[in-house]
Amino acid sequence: MTLSKIEEFDNRIIFAKTLIKLAQENPKIVVVCNDSIGSSNLTEFRDLFPERLIDVGIAEQNMVGIASGLANSGLIPFVCAASPFLTGRALEQIKADVVYSRANVKLCGMSPGVAYGELGPTHHSIEDIAWMRALDSLTIVLPADEMQTKEALIWAANTEGPVFMRIGRFKVPSVSQGMNPAFVPNKAMRIIDGTDISIIAAGTLVSRAIEAALQLKSEGISARVINLSTVVPLDRTEILAAAKETKGIITVEESVTRGGIGGAIAELVVQNNPVPMKLLGIDTFAPTGSASFLLEHFGLTAINIVNSARELLNNGE
Repeated sequence: MTLSKIEEFDNRIIFAKTLIKLAQENPKIVVVCNDSIGSSNLTEFRDLFPERLIDVGIAEQNMVGIASGLANSGLIPFVCAASPFLTGRALEQIKADVVYSRANVKLCGMSPGVAYGELGPTHHSIEDIAWMRALDSLTIVLPADEMQTKEALIWAANTEGPVFMRIGRFKVPSVSQGMNPAFVPNKAMRIIDGTDISIIAAGTLVSRAIEAALQLKSEGISARVINLSTVVPLDRTEILAAAKETKGIITVEESVTRGGIGGAIAELVVQNNPVPMKLLGIDTFAPTGSASFLLEHFGLTAINIVNSARELLNNGE
């Protein structure tokens, strides 16, 4: 697999197009947002279905509560809001009104991680995975590219129960080319096989894991790359196979590792098949700066994944 000369996509665009198509096919689909029509790329949806979009203004708790009521009346609400405000300000409502009540609400965290860049720490959404993981039985999906976004959205619309999805803001290349389907619920996708080291990445960082694996291959190191598109529930079979069949695991995420993806995988591995691990992510409040600057600042780059793989393998000798 190579990522060279591949077009990059803003996943919000395919998200909006797919949501419109779903709404055309199913009159039960509605959208609830928080003064975020532009940032959630919902302008066309609003123009096509003005009576099926509810903009509550900057009132995230009300947004989630209204969505829960709509779900209880038989509709399928998609809650679209910047992930830090959706998950941070409305956490109690997500817990009580949606997850505990098993309401059929689709929570769409837009522009997660450090995608808002220059808007700073108030807009960085690096704790959302950890917060949502703490809630019992809430499915968490992190599409890695445009095809996964499309297929995961279709799956969510046709699946009963609450779902939290992260929809990335900055452009990423396709990592699902040649895969049919591109998204399988509750399944981690093994993109590249390998026997020396496993790299488990999610969302926007899967492409960087692939770049790292290609560099490691040129050095004679066989790296397995796993796209963890579903964080909850974890694909225990695929992750434990990585622990048993390779010499170590690197996790890569655009979020805090404490309670995040790295923490989730470490919990599973340490109780079943302990192996050396390196958790790459964010460990403090992120400063202000562009998304590309912040990813490099925290070592969420292909070269740092490569260096981490070398370090794990050298320490294991």
